[in-house]
Amino acid sequence: MALVTTEIEEQIATITITNGKVNAISHQVIDELNAALDQAEQEKAVVILTGQPGILSGGYDLKTMKAGPDSAIGLVTKGSNLARRMLAFPYPIIVACSGHAVAKGAFILLSCDYRIGCDGDFKIGLNEVAIGMTMHNAGIEIAQSRIPINYLNRSVNNAEMFDPKTAIKAGFLDIIVAPEQLMATAKFTAEQMKKLDMTAHIGTKLKQRKASLAALDQAIEVDANLVINL
Repeated sequence: MALVTTEIEEQIATITITNGKVNAISHQVIDELNAALDQAEQEKAVVILTGQPGILSGGYDLKTMKAGPDSAIGLVTKGSNLARRMLAFPYPIIVACSGHAVAKGAFILLSCDYRIGCDGDFKIGLNEVAIGMTMHNAGIEIAQSRIPINYLNRSVNNAEMFDPKTAIKAGFLDIIVAPEQLMATAKFTAEQMKKLDMTAHIGTKLKQRKASLAALDQAIEVDANLVINL
């Protein structure tokens, strides 16, 4: 059964994750997200990435993470490579954050170009330290490149979770809207981004993110050779 759906219309690709109650990020989800990005890239489409009502994602699949160090390292490495691809994607990626975004769900927000959240009783942030996981090097690099310095320690070391309004200040979201306006706002934003010169967009994006992408590449390599503290 597919866990990611893709609809492309007028050069806008809407990619939706649908994997259970917490929208867990598993090997299959990552594989299907990569396939969806392949399709969007082929169609030269602006991407809208979203989840199920009330949740973007609660993070990595816990069964895989708890199966042993090798299993956890494999999934985290795969997820970090997906984040790296998203940060260097040749077309804009917009996240329509449909609710909670925790751990890898929050890293999805940090890996995109524009983040639209829902107003409501939702939690957004990096809870790894709170649940006994030492943050991986790639995660730290992504966080350092996207989270304002005054929120970095609170997010990474203290595992503080934020409501949507504070998540804007903390660097996870750009705007918030009423839940019923989420997809309409995302589609309006995508239409505006379609007007960009995409050659200039990717050229500028890669220049602006050059140092952080190089640091991320090194961090992914280090993580792949470490044992994760579960």
